[in-house]
Amino acid sequence: MLKIAFHPIYHHPLPKGHRFSMEKYSLLPEQLIHEGTCNEVNFFKPEIPNDKYIVAVHSPEYYYDLVNLTLNQRAARKIGFPLSENLVEREVIIADGTIKASEFALKYGIAMNIAGGTHHAYTNRGEAFCLLNDQAIAAKYLQQKGWAKKILIVDLDVHQGNGTAEIFYNDNSVFTFSMHGKNNYPFKKETSDLDIPLEDNTDDKTYLNILYDVLPKLIEEQQPDFIYYLCGVDVIANDKLGKLGMTLEGCKARDKFVLNQCKKNQIPVVCSMGGGYSSSLNDIVDAHANTFRVAQDIFF
Repeated sequence: MLKIAFHPIYHHPLPKGHRFSMEKYSLLPEQLIHEGTCNEVNFFKPEIPNDKYIVAVHSPEYYYDLVNLTLNQRAARKIGFPLSENLVEREVIIADGTIKASEFALKYGIAMNIAGGTHHAYTNRGEAFCLLNDQAIAAKYLQQKGWAKKILIVDLDVHQGNGTAEIFYNDNSVFTFSMHGKNNYPFKKETSDLDIPLEDNTDDKTYLNILYDVLPKLIEEQQPDFIYYLCGVDVIANDKLGKLGMTLEGCKARDKFVLNQCKKNQIPVVCSMGGGYSSSLNDIVDAHANTFRVAQDIFF
């Protein structure tokens, strides 16, 4: 069964006119149930995890400043959301969603988180709508439990996974692969194990040909026993915060290829949804829903 992390706290209230599309977090599960891709039993409700799993990745000073709302104003502004107890609780629960999804993936081959993909969170700071790095926390959780040794993070969000790159910069047990817009945020990139910067307006054919060439070789070289897939849909052409030129169909083909590679190589995978800021809310929800549709088709 496809298990999916979802909690009502994912849809966090924001000031009117905020550019982040929080609505997608409640609309996406509604859409998946409405169309019959999923039903209620597919979803599980994450909780507050043990702090020890978070401070295995993030510095205790930073984490407890978040929890106690004592982060300095400059650091809080970089996050891009008004800092509150509810917001921090949301982020901690999102991380637990990816942790528990990892356990389900070991059992069923794949699991997903309606939210997550918070790849701009560094060891000691957050930025760009990311407070805690859910995939990094879950990766270390798996390794601490002895359930995975070599982990591959496939980050196909339009923005480079700079926080993830920093967290695992000196850690050979986690390979970070980021394929992103060359001229997009972050403007000062970190160094992933493999970075592929893409020119503005990169179309489906160009994007997919690169991915088709790179990913199978990467899996063969690294021999991961677990994959985290950050499947941001901000690669589509009408995304307000992206600069690529992909279609909804191209984005779906991307997801299909990545998940087929996981299935073919019998590598468990967890998907975190990542970014999606299209001018059309329907396109955001449809693009994200495609990832779940593809997962059901390939794995179940």
